[in-house]
Amino acid sequence: EWTCVARESDIPQSGDYKAINLTGESILLVRGEDDKLRAFFNVCRHRGCQLVDSLAPEQKSGRFKANIRCPYHSWVYKLDGALHHAPHMEVDKEKYHLYEMALDCWGGFVFVRVKSSDSTLADQLGDIPERFSRYPLAELVCGKRIKYSIAANWKVILENFNECYHCAGVHPELCKVVPDFRKNGGANLDWSDGIPHKKGANTFTFSGTTNREPFPGLNKAEQERHFGELIYPNVMLSMSMDHGAVNILRPTGPEHTEIDCRFLFHPDAVVKPDFDPSDAVDFWDLVNRQDWTICENVQRGMHARPFEYGFYAPMEDWSLDIRKYVSSRIETD
Repeated sequence: EWTCVARESDIPQSGDYKAINLTGESILLVRGEDDKLRAFFNVCRHRGCQLVDSLAPEQKSGRFKANIRCPYHSWVYKLDGALHHAPHMEVDKEKYHLYEMALDCWGGFVFVRVKSSDSTLADQLGDIPERFSRYPLAELVCGKRIKYSIAANWKVILENFNECYHCAGVHPELCKVVPDFRKNGGANLDWSDGIPHKKGANTFTFSGTTNREPFPGLNKAEQERHFGELIYPNVMLSMSMDHGAVNILRPTGPEHTEIDCRFLFHPDAVVKPDFDPSDAVDFWDLVNRQDWTICENVQRGMHARPFEYGFYAPMEDWSLDIRKYVSSRIETD
């Protein structure tokens, strides 16, 4: 399965690296001298020492000066993973390339595939790139970043994102900007055509307005409506005409999820002297925290001895899709 682990801008220059823990694996993202981004298992081919200490916060990201050096016996690898030097040993260097995993990018997002497979990122994304083709996702820059630590399973969080049956009770501020989220329990929402804002509004802020210009190249619907997408398995994408709010999930246990929330803006907007993302950031931060509180409540509640999962209301069909998605992956594995 292709899983999002970063933005390309996190590793911008040759020699830059980022260490990530994902589903029990430590992964090393490295930008090579050829400007290509690669993903390696964070382990030396000699005796299994981690090349970067995954438990050391100061080593989570940085820059290799010229090569990748193992801290144990000083085996040295090139930035493309090839073995460069093994001190006092004669070895067949071609046999000891770092273990590499598949990596691909879309819209500035970096995806890796831990297990070997013939499936491509394009296969997994389906028609998403086409539907979001007018948004300049790859060009957008992070104007604000918030990290959340949630005491809930990642699937609980995805289920919550995929329905608005809860919106009227949990998100009164959101429903003021998008009244359709309140109507009929959030039923009959046509996400393919975008969700309309209240009259006079065109973005997700408390007022529904902003001084930022729409992204260039958007059509009329994209300039006036909200478009959201769950990019399986771990990206919750919400696009407005002037910014994107992206939550990247990283499960760290059966009842815990780390969320990396990025607020993406056009580079022309960010460099303006009066750039202030707080109207969007404060709005989304409130909505996010409302969701996280509910998700943690659900996680605790599911421990009740007599509880059996209830049935889905018609407006929760998209949440049922998550269970079908997970079930199909379990059967495949």
